[in-house]
Amino acid sequence: MTNFKNLIAWQKAMELVKETYLLLKKYPKDELFGLISRTKRAVISIPSNIAEGAGRNYKRDTVQFLHIARGSLYELETLFHIAVMTSIVTEAEFAHISRSIDETHKILNGLINSFERRNDLK
Repeated sequence: MTNFKNLIAWQKAMELVKETYLLLKKYPKDELFGLISRTKRAVISIPSNIAEGAGRNYKRDTVQFLHIARGSLYELETLFHIAVMTSIVTEAEFAHISRSIDETHKILNGLINSFERRNDLK
């Protein structure tokens, strides 16, 4: 596989990490061990699993890590829904981060689909 840093999915996921961290600075301090910690773990997991998958020798393993990254993306979106529901994040802030999540999701799905279409998933 190509260098993970060249993958658009990894690049978009890294942008999402930055956007998320900037937004998390606005969270109340009493969420440090709750939503903040959980959100950081979820968002960091996305590019980390894309990179780890890229380093695997077998395409089946690569796809598994890409699926884990996608699961973390869903978790991240859920955590932001919770933040909106509890009035920690505004609807406007959510709309902005949601666009980044959606874009990352589409690109990651495209990468997963390209691997899954290959007949030689060893």
